Amino acid sequence: MRKIILIAYLVSFLQNIGVAQSILPANQPALIPFPAKWAPAPGINQLHSEKDINWIQDSSIVNPEGYRLQIRPEKVVVYYREPAGAFYAKQTLQQLKNTDGSLPCLDIEDAPRFPYRGMHLDVARHFFPVEFIKEYIDLLAMHKMNYFHWHLTEDQGWRIEIKKYPRLQEVSAWRKETLVGHYSDQPHQFDGQLYGGYYTQEEIREVVQYARERFVTIIPEIEMPGHAQALLAAYPELSCHGQPVEVATEWGVFENVLCPTEETFTFMENVLLEVMDLFPGPYIHIGGDECPKIQWKESAFCQELMKKEGLKDENELQSYFIRRIDRFLTEHGRKLVGWDEILEGGLSPNATVLSWRGMQGGIDAAQGGHDVIMAPTSHCYFDYYQSKHPNEPLAIGGYLPLEKVYAFEPVPETLSQEEAMHILGAQGNVWTEYIPTTEQVEYMAFPRALALAEVLWSPLSKRDFLSFQNRLAQYLPKLDIHYADHLFDIRYELDGAALLLSNRMGLPMWVQAGGQSPALYTQPIPILTDTRIQAWRAAADGEPIGRLLDLDFHTHAAFGKRVTWTTPPHPNYQLGGTQALTNGILGNKNRYGDGEWLGWWGSDVELEVDLQEPQSIQNLQLRFFQSQGQWIYLPREVELFYSDDGIQFQSVAREAMPSTAESVLSFGLTFPETKARYWKMVITRFGKIPDGAQGAGNEAWIFLDEWILAP
Repeated sequence: MRKIILIAYLVSFLQNIGVAQSILPANQPALIPFPAKWAPAPGINQLHSEKDINWIQDSSIVNPEGYRLQIRPEKVVVYYREPAGAFYAKQTLQQLKNTDGSLPCLDIEDAPRFPYRGMHLDVARHFFPVEFIKEYIDLLAMHKMNYFHWHLTEDQGWRIEIKKYPRLQEVSAWRKETLVGHYSDQPHQFDGQLYGGYYTQEEIREVVQYARERFVTIIPEIEMPGHAQALLAAYPELSCHGQPVEVATEWGVFENVLCPTEETFTFMENVLLEVMDLFPGPYIHIGGDECPKIQWKESAFCQELMKKEGLKDENELQSYFIRRIDRFLTEHGRKLVGWDEILEGGLSPNATVLSWRGMQGGIDAAQGGHDVIMAPTSHCYFDYYQSKHPNEPLAIGGYLPLEKVYAFEPVPETLSQEEAMHILGAQGNVWTEYIPTTEQVEYMAFPRALALAEVLWSPLSKRDFLSFQNRLAQYLPKLDIHYADHLFDIRYELDGAALLLSNRMGLPMWVQAGGQSPALYTQPIPILTDTRIQAWRAAADGEPIGRLLDLDFHTHAAFGKRVTWTTPPHPNYQLGGTQALTNGILGNKNRYGDGEWLGWWGSDVELEVDLQEPQSIQNLQLRFFQSQGQWIYLPREVELFYSDDGIQFQSVAREAMPSTAESVLSFGLTFPETKARYWKMVITRFGKIPDGAQGAGNEAWIFLDEWILAP
């Protein structure tokens, strides 16, 4: 495997990134991330070696990671307070360097906006070699990110050697097989291949030192009390039932969790002693998320412990567990970090909250005086799909494009200035259920990690997505990794019955509609009947460049018509807007985050469409997505109404939803022919997820794509 070495020690692979100045505003430095202050100066510096750089330590620089940079024709001067500042100045010099080795003359005064700038990697679902972990750290460091959250244990595998408990590497590190395809595919299929691996303590010490030299602090995560099935496969006596279990072979949340006995606490404290010896950084992540309470409710020991400790429910029992571990870590000079579920039942006194289920957990923690790292699914989950293109590799779901990452603001407006000081920063998460290779890790993480790097380093006033994408377009080809090139993807939207195409860079596009000859796109394309339209970026000779846009349109009475909703979709799943319900494009059958599916959570669905003139209708067709492992259920029933004036509606059809295991259900209603202009639909939600299912007790989601009305 190739190995990336930063110039601070050998040679960075960014040595010749030379960004074409013609695509940038005048005198704008081509930096990722963007500096706090800069000013152009006349001339060019021809930097021959690091001996030509004057390094001056300056205690007047406030931020320990900050620096000042002066580039003149005759010299380069770097002012820094701490070694980290000097390191980041070197990264800036590399990013500024032209292909001929010269540097533009300018002044830069730079420092990060946030002290915590992180990326996460799950190595438990899929395991990656030490050399790739080093490469990942290099990529973080060269983009001025300073924390690596190493997710080392899970239900599906334990990846760290613990010498006191050798069965963790002998048993817990290996699963007998792995799920093939998506979790929502039924029935589940498996590959039948033994899978696993772990890092020796010697390898971990090597990686920790490697990261330290690049000013990256590693945060290890040891999951507890949930996500512990792999551990319990080796040591079942730590569960509440003591029965043998296997290392999990599929994804999801499992009921087998640690029992809060003294034996369990002794075991986990011994594990943490070895972990702390390996990782000298201030933070130890203990998970604390998605811990089912079923076995605790059934355990006589747990119920007796709750009475003894005065705990009112199992949430407080989890808080008791976390507080015990927090006290142990604090006694050893470390800080506990946990996912935002650790707020439930009361937060441990010294805990730092990693807020993933949205921003509210972080808000609550900051208002309570606790430090917070923001990583909401809405902006920071890089295992989500990043493009609506149908050929994207299989992912868990969701949709998180580059521009949404760049639009992330980690500090909620609801916080006071004092409370906002508790927002340390943010991190991007890369969960690997559906990421089996190092190439796919790179594809899913980059360039979204670059957008997050700029969010976390650069002043809010300097952030400009147009500037960022222009710089990125020239920067990405210089990265020797398998990044995702979606910058040039063609975008589409429907304006009434006309298709509008665009791309970020304003490049020429060619289109082919139906069986017609290809033509240069110059104006919106009218969609008058069922048709297939293909579009591509154009080379000089008209040959396709990059990915083809391929759309099949299915016209119907409501095609291109305006839909209004009484109950809007969840903000995370309304990307396509009301247009997605009548644009004639069916949602992807394998993923609900493609912009065509709209998602509702915790409410019934009520929609209206104006056909603009009375039309005779006798058929309704809908498509619902179902993936119960991801809390997506079919609704209870659908009822259709009509109206002549848009005010008084009458019911014309109502039917309960059939029971099926299909991931996409095509649902139809046929009724007596009815002529009307206005139509309304009410979809009754499933409600609470039943006990024993993933997400039990939470509201189920409804996902709907096209609303088809036909004669």
